[in-house]
Amino acid sequence: SMSADFCKNAQERPEPVKAEVKGNIPSWLQGTLLRNGPGIFSVGETSYEHWFDGMSLMNSFTFKNGEMTHRSRFLRSDTYKANMEAERIVVSEMGTMAYPDPSKNFIFKAITLLNHTIPDFTDNGASNFIRYGSDYFATSETNYIRKIDPVTLESQEKVDYTKYLPVNMVTSHPHYDKEGNTYNIGTTIAEKGKTKYVLFKVPAVPQKGKSKDALALKSVETICSLPCRSLLTPSYCHSFGLTDNYIIFIEQPFKLDILKMATAYMRGVNWASCLKENVCTLIHLIDRKTGKSTEIKYYTGAMVVYHHVNAFEDDGHVIIDVIAYNDTSLYEMFYVRNLKDNTGVKDTGYSTPSYRRFVLPILSDKGVAVGQNLVKLKYTTASAVKEKEGKLVCQAEVLCDGLELPRINYDVNGKRHRFVYGNCVEESAVAKQVAKFDTETKNMVYWSEENCLPSEAVFIPRPNGESEDDGVVLVAVVNRNPGQSSFMLILDAKTFKEVARANVNGELHKDVHGVFIPHES
Repeated sequence: SMSADFCKNAQERPEPVKAEVKGNIPSWLQGTLLRNGPGIFSVGETSYEHWFDGMSLMNSFTFKNGEMTHRSRFLRSDTYKANMEAERIVVSEMGTMAYPDPSKNFIFKAITLLNHTIPDFTDNGASNFIRYGSDYFATSETNYIRKIDPVTLESQEKVDYTKYLPVNMVTSHPHYDKEGNTYNIGTTIAEKGKTKYVLFKVPAVPQKGKSKDALALKSVETICSLPCRSLLTPSYCHSFGLTDNYIIFIEQPFKLDILKMATAYMRGVNWASCLKENVCTLIHLIDRKTGKSTEIKYYTGAMVVYHHVNAFEDDGHVIIDVIAYNDTSLYEMFYVRNLKDNTGVKDTGYSTPSYRRFVLPILSDKGVAVGQNLVKLKYTTASAVKEKEGKLVCQAEVLCDGLELPRINYDVNGKRHRFVYGNCVEESAVAKQVAKFDTETKNMVYWSEENCLPSEAVFIPRPNGESEDDGVVLVAVVNRNPGQSSFMLILDAKTFKEVARANVNGELHKDVHGVFIPHES
């Protein structure tokens, strides 16, 4: 079954191995693709209940002069060390509570219970990598990240965001500008009685007076703080949008219930069960220069968004492209018990996501009649209708269905893009093909191969490329054909045809996200 090999423990291969290349890797492709995702699902007699909870396995694929080398290593987090030492899972994750060994005494159990009331979250950074300054970190979405060596994948120091900013959770999808500054958003839970979202910027170069080796995070600047709509239920935030002048933050009705989280451990339920849904979605448009929200408030119906595609400005409007679900069923799909039932037919209870385009008119609505649509763009059917002074209700245009893990040519991030690369998840949350989507013609081109599971499709631009899709798309592929190696697939982004594949001479595991580090020329 799908999950049998989905949830089996990986082996790490820390020594670099040269891949066997079929076809030609373009000589201009010079750099390292780092991938992150869960790799250990059981320790001793204990197992994780949710796929996202697995302990981080990092993979690196280094391209140089038409060749590729691969290596992989487990993240040596405190979570990893504690679990391995105890020979059982002792650190709780979002979907799996770790209860003490039944033989432990009452005092030990009482302390464990208290530790879960205001959780000291895991440092199992198994979702992505983030660059702050010149350092790379393995990250999930807690307050802990772990610096890694991007060449050897060795784990270095653990970093706690709360030492630099009052945030308990931080997204694993930052943005970077042309100068190399990093932007991210965190959630502050009940600090001095306030629950808020904090947008921050980490400068590319350390401030004067800070040593060269100092963490860039020490120079962090807060752009703005937004109070949560409700004190005890901050919205779950996985990514956000960035344009030249604005930051886009979607305060969605997919919320963390803090009080329920405090008692979850005692009640014998996991933290994920404390996510709840309620009515409408509020989209915040924040001016990057002033750090202030726009006077107009933008509302839309209930939806769940994990991934922003892109955002851009056009003639007095901000356009926001997201992948949205109607409910929270995606998380449910990745419980190990549900993966085990995966028979290849459409998952029961799974709602397919859609690629939605929202348009937010920036200009004042003063003097505009109630009920009028303020969107003036010709190329979209998205609307923003005035409900009352300062309040617009937005309806999205659906560009396509069933695309997830969207990637674009990041050089056009914040500008109007045409192409999106992603995984096809129409039938199931587990993709069997990757696609290139043309937002103008709505045309979709696919790549797939029998018994192969592709990961995220990462676009790499050719240096001084002629067009937006001049480059390659890199896809790590889990090959489940008996006796065949898993491989890195290199597609020509223009035609979406294979130009090369590099067999890693072994297994790859399904992963989550990753980052490409170009080699300094």
